[in-house]
Amino acid sequence: MGNEENSQGRFRSGAPAPTWEDGRLTVALAGRDWTMEREYDLDVLWDDMEEDDFGDDERMPYWAELWPASLLLGEWLDHNRNLIAGRNCLELGCGMGLTAIIAAAAGARVTAMDYEFRAVRRARANADINSGPSPNWITMDWRAPALKPASFDFIWGADILYESRFHAPLTDLFRSLLAPGGVIWLGEPLRRVSAPVWKRLERRGFIVHKVLTEKAPFEQYKTTVNIWEVAL
Repeated sequence: MGNEENSQGRFRSGAPAPTWEDGRLTVALAGRDWTMEREYDLDVLWDDMEEDDFGDDERMPYWAELWPASLLLGEWLDHNRNLIAGRNCLELGCGMGLTAIIAAAAGARVTAMDYEFRAVRRARANADINSGPSPNWITMDWRAPALKPASFDFIWGADILYESRFHAPLTDLFRSLLAPGGVIWLGEPLRRVSAPVWKRLERRGFIVHKVLTEKAPFEQYKTTVNIWEVAL
């Protein structure tokens, strides 16, 4: 359904690598500059974690960083703005809020969720900084989604498959919340832990294919990121 590009396409080509400076990040993406701010960096939040945070329900503060998969997914959403404009869309694991904000600016009706209230609060503040329409921000556990079934034309997430314990709940969530004819886009770096997901989705009746592979620059490194498209 998406407009396919390969690694020689325009995605991220020539774009400067974003770098945090004094808690602020400027991202040149989708034809404009976006400003992300944060109160704390990942190292500070990691040091402040308590023993309970490392239990069965780990609450790692990954939301406090902007990951390369978000950059490529943001480009992909803007590239497909004609598809998402005016449609009901759900972002899973919104983190700092960049991709949800880009999609809302493209005219999508975005509900953006994260498990961490601090992430949602920061994402809402970043939406205010960048002006324009704001997504509907919610704190939610995707293992128990409090959303109407079959209500989203598009669902997406950036780098949300980094732990195997997320795989089964996400498969169930996709089947529950995706509207008939809907599409899921997942921005994912080359992680070994997420490799089984695509076959798992196919066994559950989903159609899965990779629509884009590109290197996304961030600070002093580049990460190869895939965009996967999933549909029923």
